[in-house]
Amino acid sequence: MKISIICVGKIKEKYLRDAVDEYSKRLKRYVTLQILELADEKTEDNISLAQEENIKTKEGERIIKKLPLKKDDYIVALALDGKEFTSENFSNTLQTSMTQGISHIYFIIGGSLGLSKEVMGKCHAKICFSKMTFPHQLMRVILLEQVYRGFKIINNEPYHK
Repeated sequence: MKISIICVGKIKEKYLRDAVDEYSKRLKRYVTLQILELADEKTEDNISLAQEENIKTKEGERIIKKLPLKKDDYIVALALDGKEFTSENFSNTLQTSMTQGISHIYFIIGGSLGLSKEVMGKCHAKICFSKMTFPHQLMRVILLEQVYRGFKIINNEPYHK
C-alpha cells in the first residue's frame, strides 16, 4: 500500500520535523510513504471572509494538482466535520481499504484556514481526530502516529496504549 500526505505549509519546528522523520522511518516497514508539502499563503490577522476563501482557493488549487486520477485511489480530508474514529476503528478502515483493492490513500491536511470547497468535493471521506483545534504542522505528526498505530494493530504487534 502507498500512503501520501498532502499538506499545506512547511514544518519549521525541529522537534516536529524529528517526529515526522521518526514515524516516517517506522512506517517504511508497512507502506510506501510520501509527504508532499505545498506552499501556504500569507494570512494576515482580521481578514475578511472573502479573503479567507481566496486563500483557501489558492491553496486548494495546489492540492488538486497533486491529487490522483486513478479510480482505485482513495482521498481523505482531515476536517473538523469529519467522522471520528477510535484507533482500532481507524486500523480496521485501513485494513478494509487494502482488502477492497485500494492501493493508494491520500490524506489531505489543509492550511491554517482549512480546505476549499473544491478540495472537499474531490474527497471520498473526511476524518476528524478531535473537535479541538491543532496547528496543521502538529496534525501531520498525529496523523502519522495514528497510521503507524493502525498498522501495528493490523499486524497484531504490541504498541503502547
